[in-house]
Amino acid sequence: MTLPALILIAFGVSADAFAVALTEGLQVRRRVIRNALVIAAAFALFQVAMPLIGWSIGTLFARCITAVDHWIAFVLLVLIGGKMLWEALTGGADEDAARRLDVKRLLLLSFATSVDALAVGISFAFLDVNIWAAVGLVGVTTLVLSVAAVLIGHRVGARFKKPAELAGGVVLVFIGTQVLLEHLGVW
Repeated sequence: MTLPALILIAFGVSADAFAVALTEGLQVRRRVIRNALVIAAAFALFQVAMPLIGWSIGTLFARCITAVDHWIAFVLLVLIGGKMLWEALTGGADEDAARRLDVKRLLLLSFATSVDALAVGISFAFLDVNIWAAVGLVGVTTLVLSVAAVLIGHRVGARFKKPAELAGGVVLVFIGTQVLLEHLGVW
């Protein structure tokens, strides 16, 4: 596999993490750089781990994972996006809760945005790919894009909190729905 192809894969796999990091940036009020690095590191770690896991198991579980990866991503992203929409519309999240980085939520988002990377890892098992270079590129790309996304989200969120939270929730629901529709062959 060529370097340009790997770069495109890295950006493609990182796209969901970028969008979700953007919405997470809306919640950040203090320690912006620290939180951006923590969020980006979590996303990048999952984006590295999932292709490695996929590559390791190769064809053994390929059919099972491919059959359900879109459903897992869809359910997680729609639930999290729906919760964001609910909180934006009802004022359900208090300010202190919005300021804290919720580890459980971060892990769920990291997993949800990296499910497709598992399938990419499985495909790497069948291709002539240096797995360490590939996952390294995916990890660095995800890290850089996610830090930038959190910072952008924070800037937008400071001025337009409620509309931005609504948009973030819609984006998560859209991404989840898009993942499902793509895998069902509708999109």
